[in-house]
Amino acid sequence: MSSSTTKIVFTLSVLAATFVSNIWASDGAQVPLSDSESNPIKLGWMQGFPPPQDKLIMQPESDFFSFPKMRWTVCHIRELMPTKEVSRGIGAPVPMAYALDSGIDSVKFNPLGSNKPMTWKQSLSANYTDGMLVLHKGRIVYEAYSDCLNDTGKHAAMSMTKSLTGLLAEILVVEGRLNPTAKVATIIPELKDSAFGNATVRQVMDMTTSLKYSEDYADPNADIWVYSKAASPLPKQKGYKGPNGYFEYLQTLKQDDIKHGEAFGYKTVNSDALGWIISKVTGKDIASMLSERIWQKMGAEQDGYMTVDAKGIPFAGGGLSAGLRDLGRIGQLMLNSGEINGQRLFPKEVVENIQAGGDKNAFAKAGYKTLEGGSYHSMWWVMHNEHGAYAARGVHGQTIYVDPTAEMVIVRFSSFPSAANSKIDPTSLPAYQAVAKYLMQN
Repeated sequence: MSSSTTKIVFTLSVLAATFVSNIWASDGAQVPLSDSESNPIKLGWMQGFPPPQDKLIMQPESDFFSFPKMRWTVCHIRELMPTKEVSRGIGAPVPMAYALDSGIDSVKFNPLGSNKPMTWKQSLSANYTDGMLVLHKGRIVYEAYSDCLNDTGKHAAMSMTKSLTGLLAEILVVEGRLNPTAKVATIIPELKDSAFGNATVRQVMDMTTSLKYSEDYADPNADIWVYSKAASPLPKQKGYKGPNGYFEYLQTLKQDDIKHGEAFGYKTVNSDALGWIISKVTGKDIASMLSERIWQKMGAEQDGYMTVDAKGIPFAGGGLSAGLRDLGRIGQLMLNSGEINGQRLFPKEVVENIQAGGDKNAFAKAGYKTLEGGSYHSMWWVMHNEHGAYAARGVHGQTIYVDPTAEMVIVRFSSFPSAANSKIDPTSLPAYQAVAKYLMQN
C-alpha cells in the first residue's frame, strides 16, 4: 500500500485493522508494549503546549491509529477528523444510581483454552481497558477509567456504532415504517444496479448480502482501500476519479457468486447501506436520528459525535464517539426492552426481535471460533448462551454486553493492540459470565 493511499484512509473500523500486521499474533510475531508501558500519558503523546515535535499525533500523517499512538487517538477523534454532533438536547441529564461492589475486582475465571485462573482486575490490564462500567439491576456496581479516558471524556465506539444503526432500523421495522422484505432498490433507486439493489432490507440488516468486496487488509489491492479512499473526508489526490463518499462507493459494488441470504459476511459497507436506507425512510441522517430517537430521551449526560465523509454523511458503521456512562444507558435501555427512566423510547418487540437472533447456519459459515453457536441480527451479536446474552462489539475490544438473566450490562472501552476481537474474547467472554454469576449470587 502506497503512503499516498494510507494518508487518505479513514474509517474507524478500517483504520483499526490497518495496522494488524504490526502487532503480535500467536505465531510468535513482535510482542507489543504492555498496558502500562503503552499508557499514552506516560509516553507523552500530545502532552504540553505545544507538545514536542516527536510527541505529536496529527493530520495529514496516517499513523495516528497505529499502536501505541492509537491509545491516545481513541479518546481524541474529534481533534483529527470532521464530525457531526449527536446532541443530547438541552434537558438536564438523569443521574445513574450507584451501588459499587469492591468484590468484583477479585472475581476469578479461567480464560478460554486455559486452566490458569485470572481475576477481573487482571483482565482489565490484559485487555488494555480504557474504561469499564458494570450495571446490575439498573445501578452502577463497577466503574473504572484509565490511560486516555476519564469520566468526562469520550471514546471511539468503533463498530458498536453498527449496532445503534441496526437498532434504529429495527425500530422503524417494528413501527411499520420500514419493510424488512423490501428490495433495497425500491427504497434507494440509486443502488438498483449495485449488489444491494436486489437484496432485501433484512439481508442488509443481518449482513447476509452477497458482495464482491474484500476486507483483506494484507492485500494492497483489496476493495477496502478503494472504499477508504472514497470515505475519506480529506481532499482527494489530484487526478482522483473514483467515488467520493460512502453513498457513491456503495453504487459501485457488485454481487458475488452466491445468493443473498446464504451466508453471513461481516462487511462494514452493509452498515453504510443501512444508514442510507434509514435516511431515505426518515429524511434524516443517522446522527440526527440517533439524537432524536435515543440521545435526547435517555437522560444522556454528554453529546456524542460521529465522523463524516467529505459530503457530511455520518459513518454508520463505526463513526461514533461517546461517554462510557451514556453507552451504559444504551445497554440499560436494551435490557429494559426500550424503557429507561420510566419512559418508553421504542416498542419492546424491537429488543425481542434482536435478542431472538438471526440465522445460525448462515453465521456458522463465517467460522467465528469464540462465538460458536451465535448469530447476527440487526447488527447485534447474539450469543445464544444460557443467559440469552447479546452484544454490540467493535474492534480493539469495544463492547456493550447485555445479560438479561443476570440483569447486567457491561460496557468496555479498550485500545487493545490487535483489532481482532478473537484475541481479546478468551479473557473477556468468560470474565463477563463470571461477573454475571457473582452478581446473581450477591
